[in-house]
Amino acid sequence: MRSDILNQNSQQTGGVKKKVVHVDADITLTNDDSGKVFLLSATGGTVAVTLPTSLEDGVYYKFIVEEETPSNAITIAAGSAIVSFVGLDVSGTLASTAGTQVSNVIIGTSAEKADSIDLMAAGGEWVGTALSGINGSVTTS
Repeated sequence: MRSDILNQNSQQTGGVKKKVVHVDADITLTNDDSGKVFLLSATGGTVAVTLPTSLEDGVYYKFIVEEETPSNAITIAAGSAIVSFVGLDVSGTLASTAGTQVSNVIIGTSAEKADSIDLMAAGGEWVGTALSGINGSVTTS
């Protein structure tokens, strides 16, 4: 994996580009998707993003809301309560799972374009952060 990234970017003169995936339907991610940026839209209905169940430390995903006030909810699902999560919204309020792991991160219909979520596998769980322009638009369950 490391050699793939080095090979891909070794001849770059304009900087390193992220691999971008547009998501507007259900998708199941693999560890090989690590490092990609997922642009999320729910214009066609609810969207479920399923995370891998076999976690490898360092696997990282970035999710960015592409649709202004999504038409439907977008759920990032871990399959079990293995996500420790912290988020910051427009009011500057820091929300967290406060030591209780969750199974899902939910982007609601009040989210704004460019709201973002970062998730990384570490120590057998997912750890993540969110940044949102609307209070309560990113929740957990």
